[in-house]
Amino acid sequence: MRITADTNVLVRALTGDDLLQSRMAQAELAAAEGIALALPALCELVWVLARGYKIPTAEIARAVRRLIGTENVAVNRPAAEAGLAMLEAGGDFADGVIAFEGAWLGGEAFVSFDRRAVELLEARGLAARSLG
Repeated sequence: MRITADTNVLVRALTGDDLLQSRMAQAELAAAEGIALALPALCELVWVLARGYKIPTAEIARAVRRLIGTENVAVNRPAAEAGLAMLEAGGDFADGVIAFEGAWLGGEAFVSFDRRAVELLEARGLAARSLG
């Protein structure tokens, strides 16, 4: 069966924080013929791991790379890689995904009150502008 994994399934599978749910999540993911990873689920996953579990950025990036690199996973890889590039540069994964998808949809510049996000995007050669 092909499934779409909710964020809570991904969190349980990766953290092992609830033994029963973690085993169930891992078994479901392992048995799936295909796993669709929606970008919002990846954004939430990174946020939960960083803020809720206080997992270091490098460890989160490795986990996400392993996850999206799994043979049976379908994900918008360029968008996920854009998020990872922002995360690894010290920014928010979601900002990288938003900037990528916005450009893909025809946006000419990322606009935000988050000066750090704008700086990081500009450093990567992307059009971005701070409103604050």
